[in-house]
Amino acid sequence: MKKILNLAHRGFSGRFPENTKIAFLKAIEYSDCDGFETDVHMTKDKKLVIIHDDKVDRTCSNAKGFVKDFTSSELLKMEFGLHKSKEFQGEKIIFLDELLQIVKDKKLFLNLELKNNYIFYEGLEEAVINMINEFNLKENVILSSFNHESMELCKKIDSSFKTGLLFESPFIDTISYMKNIKHDAVHPGFYMLLQKPNWIEEFKKLNLKINTWTVNDEKFIRCMKNFNVDGIIGNFPDLISKVLEEN
Repeated sequence: MKKILNLAHRGFSGRFPENTKIAFLKAIEYSDCDGFETDVHMTKDKKLVIIHDDKVDRTCSNAKGFVKDFTSSELLKMEFGLHKSKEFQGEKIIFLDELLQIVKDKKLFLNLELKNNYIFYEGLEEAVINMINEFNLKENVILSSFNHESMELCKKIDSSFKTGLLFESPFIDTISYMKNIKHDAVHPGFYMLLQKPNWIEEFKKLNLKINTWTVNDEKFIRCMKNFNVDGIIGNFPDLISKVLEEN
């Protein structure tokens, strides 16, 4: 059986404040994860920042508002640890260049989701691709998005970049849709693979990698392992490691 990638979702987000430096470093420390899955937005001053939501409200305890309306220096003054626990007080937001340095130093893989679906960041795709190239990490990264036009644009900018299409519900004819794409992977929610296990064989016939999210329950991790998907994304990379190491 081929190696299935263990990708820590927003770092070790099950135990640490998501998308902070400690979450990424602890994922490495407490599991043998192969890398991370995380999200990138653009600030008011055009910096690439790692955060999931369009707003800071959910994970920041001392500010509210859209990421796009803050400068990078303003974001660095915000508190991103307290929402998880008092023990993480003082954790700051992390920027893409910082995360890419960790990926490069540790020789990891990165699934980077471009959050260009509700807020449209002009130039996001080109800026992300340029930065990844600056770090010479093209082979270590797959770009993904729910905005499939965004992935089309990435392929136009550089067709050699790996791209994956995120989706959370079936299309009218999912397999026909995927036959007409020129991307490298599909990124379905794991629950869809449980309901449509025939998709797995069909995607493989199309030479599409299958990276599935967000798998946090041991029985479902084991199920995805048995499906022989290419990547499992979850909040508990230590648990994924445990299951993947089972005979």
